[in-house]
Amino acid sequence: KMSVPDYMQCAEDHQTLLVVVQPVGIVPEESFFRIYKRISAVSQVNVRDSQRVLYIRYRHHYPPENNEWGDFQTHRKVVGLITITECSSAKEWPQTFEKFHLQKEMYGSTLYDSRLFVFGLQGEIAEQPRTDVAFYPSYEECETVEKRIEDFIESLFIVLESKRLDRATDKSGDKIPLLCVPFEKKDFVGLDTDSRHYKKRCQGRMRKHVGDLCLQAGMLQDSLVHYHMAVELLRSVNDFLWLGAALEGLCSASVIYHYPGGTGGKVGSRRAQGGSLSAEAGNRHRPGAQEVLIDPGALTSNGINADTSAEIGRAKNCLSPEDIIEKYKEAISYYGKYKNAGVIELEACVKAVRVLAMQKRSMEASEFLQNAVYINLRQLSEEEKIQRYSILSELYERIGFHRKSAFFKRIAAMQCAAPSIPEPGWRACYKLLLETLPGYSLSLDPQDFSKGTHRGWAAVQMRLLHELVYASRRMGNPALCVRHLSFLLQTMLDFLSDQEKKDVTQSLESYTAKCPGTMEVITLPDGLKLPPVPFTKLPIVKSVKLLNLPTSLRPHKMKSLLGQNVSTKSPFIYSPIIAHSRGEERNKKIDFQWVQGDVCEVQLMVYNPMPFELRVENMGLLTTGVEFESLPAALSLPAESGLYPVTLVGVPQTTGQITVNGYHTSVFGVFSDCLLDNLPGVKTNGCTVEVIPALPRLQISTSLPR
Repeated sequence: KMSVPDYMQCAEDHQTLLVVVQPVGIVPEESFFRIYKRISAVSQVNVRDSQRVLYIRYRHHYPPENNEWGDFQTHRKVVGLITITECSSAKEWPQTFEKFHLQKEMYGSTLYDSRLFVFGLQGEIAEQPRTDVAFYPSYEECETVEKRIEDFIESLFIVLESKRLDRATDKSGDKIPLLCVPFEKKDFVGLDTDSRHYKKRCQGRMRKHVGDLCLQAGMLQDSLVHYHMAVELLRSVNDFLWLGAALEGLCSASVIYHYPGGTGGKVGSRRAQGGSLSAEAGNRHRPGAQEVLIDPGALTSNGINADTSAEIGRAKNCLSPEDIIEKYKEAISYYGKYKNAGVIELEACVKAVRVLAMQKRSMEASEFLQNAVYINLRQLSEEEKIQRYSILSELYERIGFHRKSAFFKRIAAMQCAAPSIPEPGWRACYKLLLETLPGYSLSLDPQDFSKGTHRGWAAVQMRLLHELVYASRRMGNPALCVRHLSFLLQTMLDFLSDQEKKDVTQSLESYTAKCPGTMEVITLPDGLKLPPVPFTKLPIVKSVKLLNLPTSLRPHKMKSLLGQNVSTKSPFIYSPIIAHSRGEERNKKIDFQWVQGDVCEVQLMVYNPMPFELRVENMGLLTTGVEFESLPAALSLPAESGLYPVTLVGVPQTTGQITVNGYHTSVFGVFSDCLLDNLPGVKTNGCTVEVIPALPRLQISTSLPR
């Protein structure tokens, strides 16, 4: 049975010709993909003297067992092979050419034509003109690659067209062969080949096959006619597997008609993992891909001239957008009867989902996806599982199911580090986990959690953050562990049980012993930035109050010697509306002064939300405007302390306006700068005060009692 599903399949792939491009012998990967990229750019080809277009699908890896399903759906058949090889001397040439022949035998029965591109060989051999081999001195000097590919596609078209004409003309008297899929062959041994039932089955399957060939040859309306006839014939003999294929053919042709831009969409970003899954999606048939003209003059003019009947037949036989989905459902139900058709069923589900996404019918799309999840294929390798879950995730994302998408992406991430993998891919795991954050209403910026109500399921979010910490540890990056754990503690504090609070802080302390937490932004290799996480809840600050100097040190303003106190005569207007904005409260000017060189105090009311004693080392003030020497304090707050006064002190060294912006702490080995602007609900009597120059100090001593 066919074992390798192509999760990138779309309905419009049914009109493509499949060409495999492979290296023969030792070819550097970079050189191969450079040529592969140029070849695969020639993906859309106009047939000369008609309105027909050919579409080519290139692959650099294709399992031969999938090729055996080529009669069932012709777009699965490898019709072209292009091999790329290096050859430096005439002595190596016979062996190189022999390898090319062996490669051809792998797909032998289905190939229409093949080409060998030889790099590095010059001299007599390279100068002999041949159609199937092209010689280039080096990977840099090969301007004609694209032209060669155009000629190659022209030869594929000629073979395709002759096959189509040959099968389409009903030669009465000739027996129509019975087309089979691989697992059916043994079932048809000894059948009565003269019964009407058998003949109808042969006719129905051949009609469906001709429909496929017409679709590939760019004759959409003819393909619709053949598919409709095939559906009727196959339905009459209950040939369900092939009836499903005929219905799917109808769907594909109708999708191509309704959605000329394609249904592949952006989801096509193939993960570059190993040979089988890499750069294939780059060559979806985009308009603007290189267009080539083909001259069909080499063939009879029969059926090739510009099709005048185009619109007439098309509208009548084409399914409506609603019918397309109904027919997909029916086809998938028939595929489901055969356990060997799992891959066909899975791919049909994926194609239907892409069409439903275009139609904005998310709920129905999710039903098809749910079905796809439960289709049992053979035992998949870890890499295939990762690919499967990643694509499911992308498809769910595409229909707007963000949480479901995140769910499957997280499974893909876990799969990257499955115990059965000899070298678990923790980087890939970490990268996929990061991509799941938006689906779970998580971000990496603690600011997003400081305002208002909590979004998302905290229990799931905490689990995910723990997984990020674990993946960071396995990647050997303690700074990342500290950042994610700090984030967990800061944003999820309200949801942690007492025991969890203890566990998380113990973990954090063990990491910060090796790598203290800082206020630096962490930049990951792919450019993603992780902002710092200041601990504004350890401890929680409720109010900030700048204190006046002690009575004996307060400066006193002298009355003006002239006695003209003009400024007091100001009009006073009463307004009952008091603007209560945090900003204004902050910027309120305070009616006392601080003095340069004297110790000044700020009182904070704080409390400890933890179920254990909280040790805050190195707590001091953050100020701007005046040079200020902060004298840090260390404090120890009892468990769940209630409000607790803390006085922070410092000495202004210069004069001017000083603003207290916040405070800094060191808790559990994490250094934090906590700005008052980011603290909701902190009460303050104003944060800006004037620092005046140092004054002479008057001290009186007297013999009288004090």
